[in-house]
Amino acid sequence: MTSFRITGASGMLYRALAAAVLLLTPIAAAAQDVEQRAREIVEVLHGEAVYTDVFDDVFTARTSQERFSAMFDPVAAQYGPLVGLEEVEATSPTAARFAFRFERGFAWGAFNLSGEAPFRVAGIIVNNTGPADDTAEKLLADFQALPGESSILIAPLNGGAPVLSYNADRQLGIGSAFKLYILSALARQVAAGERSWSDVVPLDSSGPSGITSTWPEGGPTTLHTLATQMISVSDNNATDQLLSLLGRSAVEAEVAASGHSDPALLVPFMAAREMIALKIDGDIDAYRAADAAGRLAALEATADSEIDMFEFMMTFTGNPTALDIEWLVSGEDMANLMRRISELEDPTARSIMAVNTNVPDHLAGDWQYFGYKGGSEPGVINLSWLLQDHHGGWHVVTMSWNNPEAEIILPQFRDLSARAIALARPQ
Repeated sequence: MTSFRITGASGMLYRALAAAVLLLTPIAAAAQDVEQRAREIVEVLHGEAVYTDVFDDVFTARTSQERFSAMFDPVAAQYGPLVGLEEVEATSPTAARFAFRFERGFAWGAFNLSGEAPFRVAGIIVNNTGPADDTAEKLLADFQALPGESSILIAPLNGGAPVLSYNADRQLGIGSAFKLYILSALARQVAAGERSWSDVVPLDSSGPSGITSTWPEGGPTTLHTLATQMISVSDNNATDQLLSLLGRSAVEAEVAASGHSDPALLVPFMAAREMIALKIDGDIDAYRAADAAGRLAALEATADSEIDMFEFMMTFTGNPTALDIEWLVSGEDMANLMRRISELEDPTARSIMAVNTNVPDHLAGDWQYFGYKGGSEPGVINLSWLLQDHHGGWHVVTMSWNNPEAEIILPQFRDLSARAIALARPQ
């Protein structure tokens, strides 16, 4: 049975986070000419080929030609008319990645063929777009046009000149990207022989959100599992258990050791649950006015508070709330933290960061190593990558956008991130 992912009639593009989003049909005995099919897809879009000759019966029965063509309407609106096929790369005998060239940009995606003759197209997805002949100057202009405050840093970590630095010294909210400080602190304790990745602890599943909050209370869980859940799927329950195990002071020490330009901004170091409880039902004005000891007392007072899930959803869906009650980190601070992680002799922390890269395969494949963590809440987003080129050089791409007036437009920011990663690659 074939399966496919396609945009709705509105023309909004779905971005795939992994190749598994596209479910492939059984592989044919012999490799098919995927390049020819890719060219025929372009011909359909140009009105030069018959839709039902190129796409299989299941696909065409569920998706009109108009709906299929609407996938590419936003790309054409932004980058001009479709020019043709730029490249195609077979990923199996019946599947391939493609790049379609538009007048001023590209659309990247993947398609698969049915497993039976005549091997027509059974599924297609567009998972990224970007401009042709992009430059740091063009990307900077688009960042400067974002409402609210934004920052970006694209730079080698060996002291070379940044490819692009904009507001890189400005502390902005980074959401769940704060979990990198906990990962780094854990890795340092492992390196010092104080802990092991294989240490087993009884699971505390009392947190308000995260996959591990649904796991059996007290179940044996390794530190490696908690760290992987924390970074790869941003599990808040796993995060808070690790913070509790390491100790708030140890993570605060890691913030300072990493070179944060104003580590007092992260003292006390908030747990995910504490931030949630504070924004739902806390005295935010009093928290702002308090000194570090007062803020710590306010956070500790949330330990006995019940978090109503309806209030949780209302607070963290829709309008931004108190964006200064956040983990405040600049692009330069994040680069310093990424450098510290890149210098770890034990690669375990980096392997955990590589579980979910949050980009299409064609971007990650240009690098020897590709690690990621990001974070968001209404009005806040951060996307940060640690990259290693094929010569062994380390690079960082980190970008933040805070807007207290409206929710972040995620697809727009993802498009900017794809361009940033492409520009980071050494020429």
